Amino acid sequence: MGRVFTIGEALIDFIPLEIKDSLKEVGSFAKMPGGAPANVAVTASKLGSKSYFIGMLGEDSFGNFLLDTLNKYGVDTAYTYKTSKAKTALAFVSLGKDGSRDFSFYRDPSADLFLSVENVKNIDFRSDDYISFCSVDLVPYPVKDATEYLLKKAKSSNATILFDPNIRKNLWNDMNLYRETVLYFMKYADILKISDDEIEFITGKSDIDEGIEFLKSLGVKNIILTLGKNGASAYFGSKYLHIDGISIVPIDTTGAGDSFVGAVLHMLDIIGKKPDDLSKSELDEILNFANKVGALVSTKKGAIDSLPAKDEVLNFITD
Repeated sequence: MGRVFTIGEALIDFIPLEIKDSLKEVGSFAKMPGGAPANVAVTASKLGSKSYFIGMLGEDSFGNFLLDTLNKYGVDTAYTYKTSKAKTALAFVSLGKDGSRDFSFYRDPSADLFLSVENVKNIDFRSDDYISFCSVDLVPYPVKDATEYLLKKAKSSNATILFDPNIRKNLWNDMNLYRETVLYFMKYADILKISDDEIEFITGKSDIDEGIEFLKSLGVKNIILTLGKNGASAYFGSKYLHIDGISIVPIDTTGAGDSFVGAVLHMLDIIGKKPDDLSKSELDEILNFANKVGALVSTKKGAIDSLPAKDEVLNFITD
């Protein structure tokens, strides 16, 4: 089996203790560990893969809490660092009755942005390794250079790279620069995971099929499109596959997409094939497993603390 690496932010999600449609109406919150790359690393670890979180935390109580959480769930933190240059990032979340979310981030700047090339120079990859990254930390800070440095290293080692843009418009001032940055980093991806509500921003196409064709024209060979309650679709080379959604009552969708990514990486690790070599039945197995993981996460509050162990996924009975 290979190793799963994630690079980017770990932060504190303050999840509301009451259901309100907007953040300004929420009066009380609970502290939860989160951050998309951290969520992916914990998902892979809880499912049984060897995972690493590559990132920078603040030298503060929240940073200590996140480090303890990663270690508690078996994530290797050998490449998790701390800095006094900035505090650990915070995100306040409101939850609608349908599980939808509204975020307000406090990270201007935050510790994760100060991960540097020097921090990651001693990381080497094998061809059976996996690395995932998002767009949140591709802003013009040292972490952007560190991410690209690692992606080039992973590419030269023939490791498998998954890019989940995880679009957060309120973290960027220039939407054109944001879109251009996402499109630029797609060249490193062996798999692009994108959600249906991101495709128009990234591609400029309101029609999903046109958006997929645009992405393919850029050289993206393997695409997973998540569709929320409507399931997910895979466009891997000439292979197309769709799976239906799972009927649940959503409590909090925070971390659902990240857990889906972690589950995909775990299943790729189990199957042991490169994305281009997957059969349609193997794609079906990967998507159905990841869909179950995402659905389970949506039935609980918080991100990391709601991530399921493998037995829970295998015993999850769906209609």
